[in-house]
Amino acid sequence: MKKRFYICLLLALGVSGLMSGCGKDFGERTEINSHNEESWAEEEAVKEETVNGKESRDQNAIRITPTSEVRELETGLSIVRYEGEYGFDAFLEQGGAGSDADVAAYITSLLDQEIHMEGSPFGCSTLSVKNQTGGYLFGRNFDWNTCNAWIVSARPENGYASVSTVNMDFIRAGGVDLSQLPDSAQAFVSLYAPLDGMNEKGLAVSVNMIQDSPGISQDSGKPALTTTTAVRLLLDRAADVEEALELLQQYDFHSSMGMMVHLAIADADGRSVAVEYVNHEMVVIETPVVTNFYLASGEKQGIGTAQSHTRYEILTGTLEEQEEMTETGVRDALDSVSKDNFGDSQSTEWSIVMNQETKELIYYHRENYGRAYVVPVE
Repeated sequence: MKKRFYICLLLALGVSGLMSGCGKDFGERTEINSHNEESWAEEEAVKEETVNGKESRDQNAIRITPTSEVRELETGLSIVRYEGEYGFDAFLEQGGAGSDADVAAYITSLLDQEIHMEGSPFGCSTLSVKNQTGGYLFGRNFDWNTCNAWIVSARPENGYASVSTVNMDFIRAGGVDLSQLPDSAQAFVSLYAPLDGMNEKGLAVSVNMIQDSPGISQDSGKPALTTTTAVRLLLDRAADVEEALELLQQYDFHSSMGMMVHLAIADADGRSVAVEYVNHEMVVIETPVVTNFYLASGEKQGIGTAQSHTRYEILTGTLEEQEEMTETGVRDALDSVSKDNFGDSQSTEWSIVMNQETKELIYYHRENYGRAYVVPVE
């Protein structure tokens, strides 16, 4: 198994790149700003849909089919697909990793290219709601400084297909600009750093930070996962919330980047929960809305930013008024709690409406809610 994986990896990344630290490939990398109709992802307008005479999907939405070549959709937002083995099974079999440094070391050992992972606090909002046209919708805002975001389509051999989002500014390649590595190498690394996503079963996951000084570092002797590798595990292997919770209980959780976080998880049947770690113990809260404060009852409840409480109240108020919504309704709800409403220095770098019935993710970039990219999971 391990031998087969290394052979596949060599074929995917190129023998010369692996053996030389990828240095000889820099000048050969395709310029992602050029447009080649034969190699780029397909673009097509999405058919306008209405419910009760109202628009249910953005009429200006563009359907994107990702390819193995990195494509820049617009400044700060790119998309790529990675198919095949990426060593995650072997990562789990060797005990996972208890820190970002350990994850980076594992990736470094495979790529022969030094990798580092680091980050700083961010804010987020999520909501789960029944779709007026059938199924359920999951909405997600990622609030941070201006960053380089990637939409990553994964097609593993031994797991569910998924689409996730990665802040590539959280990843560094020692001695070189990460963008100088071949597209396949960058895509490979990004698979270990998802911050949200949805898989082919309609399971949606999001990482939401909590402003609290202690991190999470369970130590019960189980295999270990960091925040981002936990997201990868759930996208690859969980079909619903129940399976997601069972998987998380099999591992010791160690928060990435030294941040206290909780996970928002929702499935295609409409169950939505927040998973928190209070005094290093896993706690599950049934909730359709998650922002950036503790929801679990007890001494920690409510700890987080004042703004996150405001965003929570806005979203819960919206859900009280609208028990069912359309994709555009979720988009508008995300817009109502995006950063331009609060006048601070951060922006909402991306918003996603995940349709858990059609298995499509609708992306909006940097609070431009008039331009949408529709990305299918399969």
